[in-house]
Amino acid sequence: MRIILYLSVAVIAIAFLILVLYLAKTLKSLQSTLDSVSHTLSGLEKQMQGITLETTQLLHKTNALAENIQKKSENLDTVFVAVRNVGTSLQSFNSSLQKVSAKAQNRLEDNQDKIAQVVQWGNAFMELRDRWKNKRSLSEPAQAGIESQLPTDNLPKKRFLRSR
Repeated sequence: MRIILYLSVAVIAIAFLILVLYLAKTLKSLQSTLDSVSHTLSGLEKQMQGITLETTQLLHKTNALAENIQKKSENLDTVFVAVRNVGTSLQSFNSSLQKVSAKAQNRLEDNQDKIAQVVQWGNAFMELRDRWKNKRSLSEPAQAGIESQLPTDNLPKKRFLRSR
């Protein structure tokens, strides 16, 4: 029985030795896998630091761009306000011009009779002036006879009289 006991202890020891050998081999394989994962993670960490740095720079640039756009938008708002004010001014000028034009039109219509009378008086005046000129031009030959009797040393006076 002792032999069985020794033999079973030897079998258990051999089985434990085999178990330890396989376990050591598995752990060694696991060690190389973990080393590879660690190396990959350290490379990934470096890449993440680069990405974080680039993301931070991109965020700063985006913020600066947003501020620039905000300033330009505010400037454009003032331009739009100015354009709106110009449009309002043009509309009020246009309405004022229409009112003045309407008033002038109404006054012209109201004073149309007076204007017609002024035109008639003007025509009458022009007709009287033409008659007066015709009468004067008819009386000039009579004056020419009187002027021919004047002494000849007064030639500039004749020119003066004729130019009247």
